[in-house]
Amino acid sequence: MTITGRLHVIYDETQISEKFRKREFVVEVTENPMYPQYVLFQLTQENCDKLDGIQVANMIEVDFDIRGREWTTPQGEIKYFNTLQAWRLKELAAPRDESVPASPIPEALKEKAAVKFQPDEDELPF
Repeated sequence: MTITGRLHVIYDETQISEKFRKREFVVEVTENPMYPQYVLFQLTQENCDKLDGIQVANMIEVDFDIRGREWTTPQGEIKYFNTLQAWRLKELAAPRDESVPASPIPEALKEKAAVKFQPDEDELPF
């Protein structure tokens, strides 16, 4: 499965056992901007490094599998757990700096593109 959203939180890597490590992260999915969803994913083993270099607030695409487990408590109650196991991350875009215009026009182009209005003597300028 694949989902696209904004990287919201990156947690530190956790060493679970001598041979197993995991790293969790949260993606904000805004299919409906009124009700954003915060989805927790996990990377394991060598995939933990896939978050390196990706900044919080960047748009990413996550390819993942759904994993489910059954666990019996010491009291004999059966519980079920789900994990979204990410296996590929793709950075789509960095957040835009609002202080920088979206597409600044160089001064040289402004001069060439400017239309100069020269009214006739009998025309009013407004």
